[in-house]
Amino acid sequence: MINKEEISKVGFALVAYAGDAKADLFDALKQARQGNFKKARELVEDANENINEAHNQQTSLLTQEAGGAELDVTFIMVHGQDTLMTTMMLKDEIDYIINQYERITALEKKVERGGL
Repeated sequence: MINKEEISKVGFALVAYAGDAKADLFDALKQARQGNFKKARELVEDANENINEAHNQQTSLLTQEAGGAELDVTFIMVHGQDTLMTTMMLKDEIDYIINQYERITALEKKVERGGL
C-alpha cells in the first residue's frame, strides 16, 4: 500500500507543475495580445511540457492502483487533480484565443493595406 505521504507528494507535484503551466499560459496570452505570437507559442509549449510532467506523476499512481495497490485519497491529491484538469482546459482555451488574435491581426493588416 502506498502511504498518504507518498500520495500527497504526488499531489504537491501536480499542483507545482500545473501551476507553472498556468503561469506560462497567462504569459502566452499576454504575449499574443501584444502581437508576439512566436513567444506566445513558445510559452504554450513550455506549459505543455509542465502538463506532461504532471501527467507522468499522475500516471505513476494510476498504474500502481491498476496493479492492485490500495491508494488513500488525500485532499492535496484531489487539489492536484483539479489544478491539472483546469490547467489542461485553460491550455486549450488559450491556444484558441491565440489563434483568434493571429486571425484578427492578419485581417487588420489586410484592412490597413486596403485589401478588404
